[in-house]
Amino acid sequence: MTVISIQSQVAYGHVGNSAAVFPMQMHGIDVVAVPTTLLSNRPGYPTIRGRVLEAQLVADLLLGIEERGAVETCKMILSGYLGSAEIAAVVADFVARAKARNPALRYACDPVLGDRDRGLFVKADIPPLVRDRLCALADIITPNPFEFEWLCGAKATTSGQMIDAARSLMARGPSTVVVTSAELSDTPDGEIETLAIERANESFKAWRVRTPKLPISPNGTGDLFAALFTAARVQEKPTPEALSHAASAIFAVLERTAARGTEEMRIVESADQLVQPKRRFEAVAINESQVQTSTGQA
Repeated sequence: MTVISIQSQVAYGHVGNSAAVFPMQMHGIDVVAVPTTLLSNRPGYPTIRGRVLEAQLVADLLLGIEERGAVETCKMILSGYLGSAEIAAVVADFVARAKARNPALRYACDPVLGDRDRGLFVKADIPPLVRDRLCALADIITPNPFEFEWLCGAKATTSGQMIDAARSLMARGPSTVVVTSAELSDTPDGEIETLAIERANESFKAWRVRTPKLPISPNGTGDLFAALFTAARVQEKPTPEALSHAASAIFAVLERTAARGTEEMRIVESADQLVQPKRRFEAVAINESQVQTSTGQA
C-alpha cells in the first residue's frame, strides 16, 4: 500500500508531512513524501527559517516519482498545505495526470486555507484554485468548519445545514466530505465532533463522532486527522469505521499532549495508540428523518 503525500515539511515540530508520514507508516503504508515547503518550524514561533519551494522544483519532484512508477503502485494521493498558487496548479496537473494513468487511484484533499480564529491564512490566489481545481478532482476532502463554509459559500451551524451544503459541494467533485473540529448548535457542551457525508450513487449517508473537547489547540491536528482517515480508507475500512478510528486516534494524541503540556503534538510518544487507540469513539449515523433542510435544526 502506497500513499503519495504532498504537503509542507518542517524540521522541528509536527505539521504537514512532519505530522502525516509517521502515522501512515505505523499503519503499514509506504509513504512517498513530496514537500511543498522546507521550514525550520511552523509559523507561530518567534522565528522561522526556510521557504516555500519553487513550483518548478515541486513539479520536478512529482515527475521524478512518476518516473519511478509511484503512480502505478499508489492507492491514494493526499495533499495538504501548498504554499503558493503555482504549486496548487502543479499539484492539480499531477493529480489529473495520475488519475488518468491509474483509474483506481483516489485523491484526498485537505484544503488547508484557514480557520475561524485567523480567517484565511494563505495567499488570496490559493483558495479559488483549491476550490475549483483540487476539490473538483478529489474523492475525499477534509476541511475544518471555516474551510468548509468558504468552499461552499454558505454558513452551516446545524448538521442539517452541513449535510445540505456538502451535497451541493459533492455536485462539483468529491464523493466524501469530512468536516473536522465542528461545534454545531446541537453539539453538547464540552465536546467537539467530526461529520462525514458520503454520496453513493444517488443517495447520501452521514455520520458524526463526538469526543471530549480538550483545553488545547495545537497546530497540525487537521494534518494528522487527514493522515489517519486516509490510512483507514487505504486499508479499505468503510467511511464510518475510518471516521471512528481517526477521531479516536487523534483524541489519544491530544490527550497525551495535554498531559505533557507541550506546544507540539506528542505523535511519536503515542505511536501505539495511532493504530490501536485505547478509547474508541463510535461514529453514529445521522438518519434522513433526523435531518431537516438548511432552514431547520438537526
